[in-house]
Amino acid sequence: MSEWNEWILEQLHWVAAGAVLVILLLWIIVLVQGLKIRRMSKKYNAMMSGSGVEDLESLLLNLKIQLDAVEEEQGQHREHLASVGTALLGIKTRTGIVRYNAFGERGNDLSFSLALLSKKGDGLVLTGLYNRDNSFVYAKPVKNSESSHTLSPEEKEAIRLALQED
Repeated sequence: MSEWNEWILEQLHWVAAGAVLVILLLWIIVLVQGLKIRRMSKKYNAMMSGSGVEDLESLLLNLKIQLDAVEEEQGQHREHLASVGTALLGIKTRTGIVRYNAFGERGNDLSFSLALLSKKGDGLVLTGLYNRDNSFVYAKPVKNSESSHTLSPEEKEAIRLALQED
């Protein structure tokens, strides 16, 4: 046992130097980690300073609540846009007009047939017949590019012109 004691005493300066090196290394690691924590703490405080909340958890909960409200409102907007899109299909945006002389030599090209149709081909045809003595206006409904009333060739031409618009 005395041999071991002698050997340990001979090597004691190396053990002490190794312990000092380990302590210095650990001390440097502690300083570096302290600097990292200080920087992170500054960033955290800067992020939280204008939010009006005390901790990150309540900030995240508030943001989640706001996000849910935005998503719900966005869903309502989608539904509204879909209904507007459906309504727009029914708007009479396609027009076709044909001017003609309905009474031969007794008039001029003041008679007309005007088709006002939606993209689906629904709407109406207005026909105005004009001569020097009288003027008549007729309206005929149109559904799917067809009418339940007899159409004149000019009215059919007005419907054709309205449907070829794009």
